Amino acid sequence: MSDKQQTAVSPRREEDFPEWYQQVIRAADLAENSEVRGCMVIKPWGYALWERMQAVLDGMFKATGHKNAYFPLFIPLSYLEKEAAHVEGFAKECAVVTHHRLELRDGKLVPAGELTEPLVVRPTSETIIGAAYARWVKSWRDLPILLNQWANVVRWEMRPRLFLRTAEFLWQEGHTAHETRAEAEEETMKMLRVYETFARDFLAVPVLCGEKSEGERFPGAERTYCIEAMVQDRKAIQAGTSHFLGQNFSKASGIQFQSREGQLEHAWTTSWGVSTRLIGTLIMMHSDDDGLVVPPRIAATHVVIVPITPKEDSKAAILEAAENLAASLRSVVFHGTPLGVDVDACQSASRSAHATSRREPQPSPAATRVRRKKNFSRSRRFLNKSRPCSRKSRARSCGVPLNSAMPTW
Repeated sequence: MSDKQQTAVSPRREEDFPEWYQQVIRAADLAENSEVRGCMVIKPWGYALWERMQAVLDGMFKATGHKNAYFPLFIPLSYLEKEAAHVEGFAKECAVVTHHRLELRDGKLVPAGELTEPLVVRPTSETIIGAAYARWVKSWRDLPILLNQWANVVRWEMRPRLFLRTAEFLWQEGHTAHETRAEAEEETMKMLRVYETFARDFLAVPVLCGEKSEGERFPGAERTYCIEAMVQDRKAIQAGTSHFLGQNFSKASGIQFQSREGQLEHAWTTSWGVSTRLIGTLIMMHSDDDGLVVPPRIAATHVVIVPITPKEDSKAAILEAAENLAASLRSVVFHGTPLGVDVDACQSASRSAHATSRREPQPSPAATRVRRKKNFSRSRRFLNKSRPCSRKSRARSCGVPLNSAMPTW
């Protein structure tokens, strides 16, 4: 008999980390690959995590004076051409719409009605939002503009990986315009710190903050800053970015205003964003060989009540008791939000046996509690200890000075 420890997820992390990651997503029913190459279907459990992230971040954005808006999915090709460095950086990733209808010919649908100007499916929104700001800004009194957009974007991805790299993904992108360079630089660093706080306090993910090298800079930006996390395979992952765009995009888009001295000047702009990649980061940081582990502040569900009804005549009373218990638990507020409680009223003996056969071996409730306690204790240690990272780690960490310290796990 093999002495190898049985785990709920196979392979284990040390055996094949990339495949372990995919199997955790499958076992937790978070997402799956779509029929459209490079795209994913985010299932209810996975989307619930994104909704929690949205809710927390949206509150943090509004607390710093930002408001939400929405801009078009399609961007005229000429808009991207106005900023040469920008279009060069995204040219190989763009999906382009060239026709506006389909026609049936010989039993097949074919594109028809060629557009006078091709439309790029949003890879990012600096250019289309810049065009709007150029219409809105006339005077220094119109500044600053502090807007955020929750949206999807498309960047053609040849090597997709669920949550980490997909052709279409969900994100938020903030875009601001300012009167002075100093205000824009302050905004860039402020939002970087918002991301750092969110990752540390809600995702229990310690991150390094630093400036990207020139080769990794956002196309068209003067400076790009990021937060990067070191996950369990000892590799860095970019978890969020904040860009100081200078006047590059305002000059390309014509965002001009009359200054306090009566002179015509260009605005100073920023952009910043995080995406569903945060879910992938969360999985690789906290999960183990028995499956998904989620920090409680970001978990959508904290308690699942499974009614056991061996006799039909007691089923109604047991379900009622379960619902009453759930209602009582939902009145408990944890870190500003009610506990997430689900009642699995559909559980049956046959379903239970089926689920067990699919997911063996199942850890006992006591073992699960111990595992979670150990994991969150480990998360606390991430935040309280540090030691110098290896040269290889530093080389991957967004241009942070070589004397930086890396969290320990």
